[in-house]
Amino acid sequence: MATIRKVFTLRLTDDVFNKIGILATSEHRSLNNYIEYVLIQHLEEVEKERGIIITDQTKN
Repeated sequence: MATIRKVFTLRLTDDVFNKIGILATSEHRSLNNYIEYVLIQHLEEVEKERGIIITDQTKN
């Protein structure tokens, strides 16, 4: 089953990119998977503090 996902580019310095790579490796994740994981964790923390962020998809 195919998933529809948005794709975007991150402009990171080599140093930041390498640090994220080290963290991803230590978590046994791919770089993309680790970045996705961190962003989702952050969104969950923000929503716990401020409430659910309403999007077009959450309205349905």
